[in-house]
Amino acid sequence: MSIWFGDVPLEELNNANRGTLNANLGIEVIEKTENSLIGRMPVDERTTQPAGVVHGGASVAFAETLASWAGFLTIDRERFHAVGLEINANHVRPGLAGQWLRGEATVVNMGRTTQIWDIRITNEEGKLVCISRCTLAIIAQKSAYTTPEQRDASR
Repeated sequence: MSIWFGDVPLEELNNANRGTLNANLGIEVIEKTENSLIGRMPVDERTTQPAGVVHGGASVAFAETLASWAGFLTIDRERFHAVGLEINANHVRPGLAGQWLRGEATVVNMGRTTQIWDIRITNEEGKLVCISRCTLAIIAQKSAYTTPEQRDASR
């Protein structure tokens, strides 16, 4: 049984990333399974540290992006919003420049006011680069979700 609420095309998520940290880091959502959301992020000049490997902060931003989008897709978006409450990460091996990292956010617990997501980030060989756990708060929607056009107009 699918965990998703309604059907939001992945292109809509990727378009909403315009002008945000997600776009600046090259993060893309690429697949939705029955109970997980999958994305990718390049290891390039936007996401590496001076030593030439993926920056741990970029991995954490990638993990929280996937968890937040996944949480967003499981709720009634007219009434609620999903926001990050806590995140942790263990960096297992370096993500090497020139590669794409793959992240998969899988739900651990979906409560009424909180959700817990497990995010596994792997390299192109399928080896674990980072494992993260993100807790989301599900809060009442105070304002409508903003599109990139609405954000641009408010600047």
